[in-house]
Amino acid sequence: MTWRAWATFAALCAIWGLPYFFIKLALQELSPACIAWGRITLAAIVLVPIAWRRGSLQKAFAHKTAVTAFAVAELVIPFSLIAMGEQWISSSLAGILIATVPLTVVVIAPLFGVKEKIGAVRIAGLAIGFCGVIAIVGLDTSHGPMLWAGVVCIMISVAGYAIGPLVVERYLSDVDELGAVAASLVVASILLLPFAALSAPNHVPSALSLGAVAALGIACTALALYLYFYLINEAGAARASVVAYINPAVAAVIGVLVLHEPFGLAAGAGLGMILFGSWLATGKSRSRLDAVTGLEHPPDDHQARRHEHERHA
Repeated sequence: MTWRAWATFAALCAIWGLPYFFIKLALQELSPACIAWGRITLAAIVLVPIAWRRGSLQKAFAHKTAVTAFAVAELVIPFSLIAMGEQWISSSLAGILIATVPLTVVVIAPLFGVKEKIGAVRIAGLAIGFCGVIAIVGLDTSHGPMLWAGVVCIMISVAGYAIGPLVVERYLSDVDELGAVAASLVVASILLLPFAALSAPNHVPSALSLGAVAALGIACTALALYLYFYLINEAGAARASVVAYINPAVAAVIGVLVLHEPFGLAAGAGLGMILFGSWLATGKSRSRLDAVTGLEHPPDDHQARRHEHERHA
């Protein structure tokens, strides 16, 4: 990779490890719906003009049903429920649980007609990864009685993150990624507006909370997605997908060092099992992509979309 690609990779690892920290800050004065709506709307303000200039926005809106399904699965549900879940669990735990998205994609992909052979190695990866979740949730009791409520919110978000890219692959394969994302941001902003309005605070939030939402929308969503597409074109989807294995650790480190969140043996062991299991469960897909692209040329749009599910925000 070029130095620009390496710099982009490093930036993405940091940026996609930050959302859980900023959500914690914003929750001090804003509801989960307000945080999700603000984040999505700011990202739309940034990305829609870019997609419009590329001529990809109009084509995306021609697939209204698929765009709406993607918006609900990938944006409305996860962004709202992650913020809701972080009311009861730590930001580091949220980041670790989100790392199970690749595992979930492998499990539900056949429901969307995406069929790949599931061998012994992949089954072992799934088992190890989900045992990691059990180790975290079952052994780490430091988060209080609302632990399970927070975990349920995060795991529903994981399902949404897994379904979203499968919708893209099945129904939006001929639409530019940036156009599909920009159109979905518009739809998600409209869908969340009533909930955000009903739960809006009766006073002007502090600069800290508003700044956290601004960082979520501009940096962790709009900028991160733009950089991700750039990295795919520069280094290939296989290498770009490695970001998914690093940002949970970034989220955990920030939570411990900045927010002074607990991070016990169960959390550490669970994170290791989840990442190792994800690597095993998705290894064959990455190997086949490497063979096709040689990692010397950027993948075509369809290949890039197949690996978009391995990112986390």
